[in-house]
Amino acid sequence: MNKTDLIEHIAQQADISKAAAGRALDALIDGVSSTLRKGGSVTLVGFGTFAVSTRPAREGRNPRTGEAIKIKKARTPKFRPGKALKDAVN
Repeated sequence: MNKTDLIEHIAQQADISKAAAGRALDALIDGVSSTLRKGGSVTLVGFGTFAVSTRPAREGRNPRTGEAIKIKKARTPKFRPGKALKDAVN
């Protein structure tokens, strides 16, 4: 399912126009993104939690030359599924 398919599904389920469903989906994505950018987390009960984790700086290897390189620390988004989502999938 891609974004267009999801917008169509939202529009059908909520009985709203595709334009309104698209704006609602964009607002949701923007809200989650801005909260994660600030270091917060977003919990949707039954669905899951979006959060940010920090990977520490480490030393890696260039696969082509084998030379040691330094990899900077990075903040990465994570998603932890909720119980209801896990049960629905299994």
